[in-house]
Amino acid sequence: MRSATQGEKAALVQELHKEGHRLNDLLDAIGLSRSTYYYELGRTDKVKERNADLSSEIVSIFNENRKRYGVRRVHRELLNRGFLVNHKRVQRIMNQFALCGKRPKEKYHSYKGDVGKVADNIINRDFSTEKPLQKWTTDVSQFNLPWGKCYISPILDMNTNEIISYNLSTSPNMEQIKDMLNKAFERFPSVQGLIMHSDQGWQYQHAFYRSELQKHGIIQSMSRKATAMTTALWRLSLAG
Repeated sequence: MRSATQGEKAALVQELHKEGHRLNDLLDAIGLSRSTYYYELGRTDKVKERNADLSSEIVSIFNENRKRYGVRRVHRELLNRGFLVNHKRVQRIMNQFALCGKRPKEKYHSYKGDVGKVADNIINRDFSTEKPLQKWTTDVSQFNLPWGKCYISPILDMNTNEIISYNLSTSPNMEQIKDMLNKAFERFPSVQGLIMHSDQGWQYQHAFYRSELQKHGIIQSMSRKATAMTTALWRLSLAG
């Protein structure tokens, strides 16, 4: 077994002294001089103070950058601010405070021109509803992750902002859309008269997609292209 360091001995003496034991007796028993004891306590306090300053700076950098910075970018910013610190120490502190940088969501552009049938814009920016199961909207969004790109395709109820169904995939394809629709219709088999709104993405012009909507009595609606309002709805639902 390794021997206790002077700092560890000083910390032990301090704890026992708080419990009411005489300081001189403790120092004699553990073999520590009074000057060494106070030196080690002062050194520990300085380390704690430096750690507190560093932790505070890391949290500030993280929040100032909308919680998007990971270890590497926080470490680089610390160096720019004059903090000479190892990136592993930055990682430990960020883990301690559960600071995990968010990767920004990218908009996936599925529009490829008129590759199928384009539906009328029934919604026409009127997203108001009186009850659930009146208007749904769907879209595909792209995320960049450490291992590659990921695509999420959900259906959102415009009344409740509830995610009705979704599919996660490494590729934006029709299998993703089929799975999303199947899950939605398993939950709600009877949706006659509901309006399904989307942009003009190739998936939504596809014969299978249009056929599935017609089979369930759903009215298809398409915006001219992805609009700011449609995008705002998705940001709201995915953030919530």
